[in-house]
Amino acid sequence: MSSQVWEFISERRASLAFDAYQHASLVLQCVLLATIIAVVVAALITRARQLEPVANAVSAIGLTMPSLALIGLLIPLSGLGTTTAVIAVTFYAVMPILRNAVVGFAQVDATLLESARGMGMSELRTLTRIRLPLAWPVILAGVRISTQMSMGVAAIAAYVIGPGMGKYIFTGLATDGGANSVNNAVVGTFGIVLIALLADGLLLLLGRLTISKGIRA
Repeated sequence: MSSQVWEFISERRASLAFDAYQHASLVLQCVLLATIIAVVVAALITRARQLEPVANAVSAIGLTMPSLALIGLLIPLSGLGTTTAVIAVTFYAVMPILRNAVVGFAQVDATLLESARGMGMSELRTLTRIRLPLAWPVILAGVRISTQMSMGVAAIAAYVIGPGMGKYIFTGLATDGGANSVNNAVVGTFGIVLIALLADGLLLLLGRLTISKGIRA
């Protein structure tokens, strides 16, 4: 079987490389968008603590909703293709980052924030210069979890003709018993695993570059 898989890969090198790039690009762009959304929402929540239970409830509901169910709900609104895939992946990507961002911001020493206000720093400068750097290790942990989860959601998004490696898995399942059914499923699955490992390694490197040595665990 291994020789058949390698032959399958060799015959489709260009298309596999392009689909792997599209899969990685979809996930990384959605996670970046989700990080921005989650940080902004978490910053608002820390200003109005009564919103925290609501955010936790929405996050819990979102994480328990099957991705295929969400995609099914989106099809009448955004149709088939990349738009639906982006919405679905971003929706699930926000959840773990939001939770970690709320926790990270809550752990920032209130004395530091009071000192910043006493020095005349605006809310935006306090957020970007103090709160975000100190909360970043916790937020980045959420980003790593979100990225790994989004790899699987992006694969399922192939159900609506989304870009990426998921189409090989769906093709393998749809052609069960066919000549290349196993090859498609194996290549799609292991391709996503390799992309996920590479992405996690890059995020670890990002952490080494962006987290101050004074707060690095």
